[in-house]
Amino acid sequence: MVKAVILAGGLGTRIAEETQYIPKPMIEIGGMPMLWHIMKIYSSYGINDFIICCGYRAEVIKEYFNSFDSGKWTVQLVDTGLNTMTGGRLKKIQEYVDDETFCFTYG
Repeated sequence: MVKAVILAGGLGTRIAEETQYIPKPMIEIGGMPMLWHIMKIYSSYGINDFIICCGYRAEVIKEYFNSFDSGKWTVQLVDTGLNTMTGGRLKKIQEYVDDETFCFTYG
């Protein structure tokens, strides 16, 4: 089963007026967070197993998924640290993907 790893830990400094209280992937488009839209696209291709690398304002993402009925989606939230760079985030979720093929994208 192919998994999708989504980076959701950046500060979103270029849109600071939106990301002061929420992480960039939680900005809503059409009433749903961008993160949901990304997951919906992957799901349309049969990828329903997600690992979300949390960082900045991780509590907002965790709160969303604690109250979210993910249906057929399996969602693992991994706190990969506030100041961790892309490669470090990938290293921190290594145990979740083992030697499997996976997709990797920015949130």
